Amino acid sequence: MHEQIGEHHLWQLPVLGPVHADTIVTTWLVMIVALIFFGWIGASYRSPYVTKRQAVLEAVFNYMADLVTSVLGEGGEPFVPFFVALFLFIFLLNQFGIVPLKEFGLPFGGSPTADLNTVVPMALLIFCMIQIAAFRKKGVGYLGHVFKPFPILFPINVLDEILRPITLAARLFFNIFVGELLFIIVSSIILARISIGAFNLSFGVAVVPFLIQFFNFFVGTIQAFVFTLLAIVYLSLALADEH
Repeated sequence: MHEQIGEHHLWQLPVLGPVHADTIVTTWLVMIVALIFFGWIGASYRSPYVTKRQAVLEAVFNYMADLVTSVLGEGGEPFVPFFVALFLFIFLLNQFGIVPLKEFGLPFGGSPTADLNTVVPMALLIFCMIQIAAFRKKGVGYLGHVFKPFPILFPINVLDEILRPITLAARLFFNIFVGELLFIIVSSIILARISIGAFNLSFGVAVVPFLIQFFNFFVGTIQAFVFTLLAIVYLSLALADEH
């Protein structure tokens, strides 16, 4: 196996120029899988019996709905579908790297969230959504928050607004990217058949990829939740009434 870190297959598109084809294809593949999966779960509601898959999915929906309304209050109910979809989408993007598509020679695969071209637009989407929601509620007066509690803090408040989407994107990207990096390094050691004296290092670390994938699943779940939770918190700060 030979794979360069950060290497991507490119498409040359008009106006946009070069884009990461593997990331785009993998993201669309995740969306197709998600639609099929949720369609399969939705079809189970035709039966009068409650299935395990219904119970698990409804538990996730109810937990996220309770989280949104507990942070945003009753006014947060319209945002529940968005944040539920956001969490599930990021979760699936994070976990898709477990499927070794690139290792089988396919020109796509990995976790799309290990690419800045995925996480940065998502963070900017959250930022724009928050600004639009705040302007709809407070009007132009929303801009006054950058001068509070004292006008001298204007530069710091503006910097804080700018850094929020940056930290959202960076936190998600680095956690997922490092997990995939570890998997590639260990897999390379195994395939290289390295021995140190009488000790077969490649054989000794053969079980490590399974542990890394379990770790990546855990990290991917946590990071999907953290990204969604911070987006909810940032929205609550923007919509909070002045006292």
